[in-house]
Amino acid sequence: MAKSSAKNKAEKLSFQAEVSRLLHIVAHSLYSEREIFLRELISNASDACDRLRYEALTKPKLAKGDSDLHIDISINKHSGLITIADNGIGMNRKELIENLGTIARSGTAAILDKIASDKTKKKDKDGVNLIGQFGVGFYSAFMVAEEVTVITKKAGAASAFQWQSDGNGEFTLSEAERDSRGTSVTLCIKEDAKEFLEPDRLRHIVKTYSDHIPVPINLLEGETSNRINDASALWTRTRNQIKGDQYKEFYHHVAHANDDPWATLHFRAEGVIEYSGLLFIPTARPFNIFHPDRKNQVKLYVKRVFITDNCEELLPSWLRFLRGVVDSEDLDLNVSREMLQNNPIVAKIRKGIVTRVLNELKKRATKEPDSYAGFWDAFGPLIKEGLYENFENRSDLLALFRCHSTHGEGLVSLADYTQRMKKGQDTIYYITGENIESLKKSPQIEGFQSRDIEVLLLADPIDDFWVPSVGKYEETPFKSVTQGGADLSDIKSASSKKKKTPAKKDSPSTSEGIEQLITVLKEIYGESVSDVRTSERLTASAVCLVAEEGSLDMNLERLLQQHQQLDKKASRILELNPDHELIKTLAKTAKKKNGNDQIADAALLLLDQAHIMEGESVTDPVAFARRMETFMKNGL
Repeated sequence: MAKSSAKNKAEKLSFQAEVSRLLHIVAHSLYSEREIFLRELISNASDACDRLRYEALTKPKLAKGDSDLHIDISINKHSGLITIADNGIGMNRKELIENLGTIARSGTAAILDKIASDKTKKKDKDGVNLIGQFGVGFYSAFMVAEEVTVITKKAGAASAFQWQSDGNGEFTLSEAERDSRGTSVTLCIKEDAKEFLEPDRLRHIVKTYSDHIPVPINLLEGETSNRINDASALWTRTRNQIKGDQYKEFYHHVAHANDDPWATLHFRAEGVIEYSGLLFIPTARPFNIFHPDRKNQVKLYVKRVFITDNCEELLPSWLRFLRGVVDSEDLDLNVSREMLQNNPIVAKIRKGIVTRVLNELKKRATKEPDSYAGFWDAFGPLIKEGLYENFENRSDLLALFRCHSTHGEGLVSLADYTQRMKKGQDTIYYITGENIESLKKSPQIEGFQSRDIEVLLLADPIDDFWVPSVGKYEETPFKSVTQGGADLSDIKSASSKKKKTPAKKDSPSTSEGIEQLITVLKEIYGESVSDVRTSERLTASAVCLVAEEGSLDMNLERLLQQHQQLDKKASRILELNPDHELIKTLAKTAKKKNGNDQIADAALLLLDQAHIMEGESVTDPVAFARRMETFMKNGL
């Protein structure tokens, strides 16, 4: 951020580039419903009150003299101003800059590019969902305001500060006067947004979007002040007291999102320990769900008092897509974040939540498979993290697993797969890689497809880790088709009417010259490959590379090398398709006198071809180009 050279106390600062882009999108009416600016500002004020309530548990002086937390909305029609004020935690100078001048989250630029792309395609509603993922709803104020002024004072601090901007790339920061802690956000309303200066309009918005806020919201009209929300914690009510729209709006508040929840879990556990929860599974994937810190976003309350929104012990990291609230009756109200670690009550709550979520997912997967496919597309990689990390719930998670396969276009379960296994098949075959389309074209699956053997297509990086860790589904082992040792001879080919009988090694139709060719190729390749042999897995391609039995899967090896966790790749096995015309031609050449010399270049091209089909670079690009030019010239 650039600092102004002005000598007065006010500093002129520039927004972070991503904020400027975000504000530009907001100013051009990204939101289809401008009224939600009030929901976003009230939500921020409510969070500030929650944080003060928590801090005051150990520092009661912070709330001294003003312990009744509230949010006030006032209107000045003559000046065209709306002010949303709270007596919450407040902000200091540094927090003002961090919260209102930057978006300190990875992946922001990519999301903004997607928003801009969606705008170009006129998908405004999708844009609304995307912008909600930032958790920066404050900027929605610029949909209705030509200028925004924030005056804030941190609880326990002596100084107050003012932040002011018209949303056009810069903001000013200066010291200010404020009698008490908290924050006031004042909007100078645009000419085309004067409807929001009407008290009845504001009442309607609060009732629609913010009735659940557990802090009183007061509308100030002249000398009178009237509370306009119910102000009771939504999760403390029974399900029959809550309407669907109220659940949705609470989700929007607690998740800082604009999509609707895919699933809502509202429950109360009674018995040895008592706790209640209102949890949501989003429809859209939050943009930072794969952030390295893997923090969960569920708020922990104790007897309706906010404690923390990041209790690592409350949920396993693979359930970090959950949003909502858990409220315990048994934890000490003065519990610290440190005391939550290894707390037996928290451990029991965690176990109960995991069970409830897994049961809900299993129910939806069975009764609503199409809807569940959407969930899996958004959050499947996190469930796979659970397969890798969580032994206790592994069988339940395996039941939830879905993926694409060579059997049609839809998602399949492991139960589906095992029911369709061919006679003679005792293994679940899979292949991992960067994307589904390239996996479908992989030469390693040709022989499996010719026998109508289903192969699972796994394209998430986590797939290379959880599958070897799990090892098997029920009693059926997993096996990568890119590893050696796949014996397909006992499995009937899709094109034959009886079980295929493997050709004898001395059969002239399949092995004429093959042994000589293999010997020649081994001499030419040296240590470039660990072995050369014929293959049953190839039908259309001449060659492919496979890993040795028991060694690292080829895609996992590539991933480890990319992350500099593996110094050297293991030598691969080159498999030949003895029925391919190219291999037959080379086999005949190998039988001739001086055949080695005649096929040397062809042999090296063959190995380069195998690497290219794996998406890898050739060892010597210059030599590859030279050999290719020679063959093209001779061919022409």
